[in-house]
Amino acid sequence: MKKVAWLGLGLIGLPMASRLAAAGWKVTGYDVNGERLKLASGRGITAATSTAAALEGAELVFTSMPNEKVFVEVLSALRTNAIVIDTSTVGPQASAKVAPSLKTYLRAPISGSVGHAESGQLTTFVSGPRASYDAALDAFNGQDKFTSGKVPLRTLMILYPNRMHVVSIDGTGVEKMADLKGKRVSTGSPGSATEVMAFRLIEAVGLDKDKDMKRERLSVAESVNAVKDRKIDAFFWVGGIPTAAVTDLGATPGTKLKLIDHSDAVAAMNAKYGNLYVKDTIKAGAYPGQDKDNTVATVWNILVTSDKTTDDLAYNIVKLIFDKKPELVAVHKEANSFVLETQKKENSPVPFHPGAIKYFKERGLSF
Repeated sequence: MKKVAWLGLGLIGLPMASRLAAAGWKVTGYDVNGERLKLASGRGITAATSTAAALEGAELVFTSMPNEKVFVEVLSALRTNAIVIDTSTVGPQASAKVAPSLKTYLRAPISGSVGHAESGQLTTFVSGPRASYDAALDAFNGQDKFTSGKVPLRTLMILYPNRMHVVSIDGTGVEKMADLKGKRVSTGSPGSATEVMAFRLIEAVGLDKDKDMKRERLSVAESVNAVKDRKIDAFFWVGGIPTAAVTDLGATPGTKLKLIDHSDAVAAMNAKYGNLYVKDTIKAGAYPGQDKDNTVATVWNILVTSDKTTDDLAYNIVKLIFDKKPELVAVHKEANSFVLETQKKENSPVPFHPGAIKYFKERGLSF
């Protein structure tokens, strides 16, 4: 039986840790909030009195931090040879700060609601900061954030649509994109895929990201808290449906969620950056209090690898994902988007890996 330490027993962390305990793992948890520790004790988790006590003897360490500040403080101070798997939603710069101090460190940010955490239906993006379609193109071409040189990427498969959320609440005066002028706005974590797309969307609607708004660079969780505290008026987020933090905002008593339409900017974005984006819709009811459809810009999430990956390995990865699709759907409904129909050259900003092409040709696709 593996010994597991779980640091951060919040609304998402606690149910995830509880499910591990229910599956027979020996889980020791720690949280600075004593009430969360009491809840953990009632759900099969051994409550530790400190981070060090939780880490003692652990083979695996899961961390679930509420914001980037706490994330950096906690993970930078960890002293363990165990594998550390972080489920916090933070930017790549924050990950880079903590990675050198840890022997084995995996990023596995999650997308989903508290209900999904309770049921085990969460999307997990393992191994590093999420790279959206447009960020992957920049990496392949060696531009924007990747000016130090091209990253030799190859696409394994098209995954699921990553939808731009422009989020506000009643009382901020934000009804349309033009209303962001003069407002306090978060454009996402520094260097993140959200920030890349937010900058392009702001430009496409005729605003200046530096002159027309008071801009913050917060993670989605930090953005939600800042909206609740009335420290910002709106924020951008690129992610799957539903995103836990946005669900949390919509479910907050006394708060009316507002999702701002912006699909009419897609043509301008594509005119400058290539045909990366499509018009899409976040259907009414996707989030608490969302009573009408929200028209948005969407970019495809893609699964990429190095061009050094062998053909056999690339082929087997793609085959395994399609062979096990029903099991993936049982974990999260976004896996329903893993379909042959979307596996097209025009849907990927970088070339497909030869091993992936071999698999798709066997399934009857033409490349």
